[in-house]
Amino acid sequence: MAKIYSKENVVTPSMKPKKETISFLLNYSKALSFMKVGNLNIEVIAN
Repeated sequence: MAKIYSKENVVTPSMKPKKETISFLLNYSKALSFMKVGNLNIEVIAN
């Protein structure tokens, strides 16, 4: 029942993310900021 994890992983070019996905993630990370209020960290998304 044990799986063999030492096999080489095959990565195909079709597994690369689209430009739209990368753009979305970069824009999301630019809009995300953290505020520290007392002992809490609050995530704020500025849209």
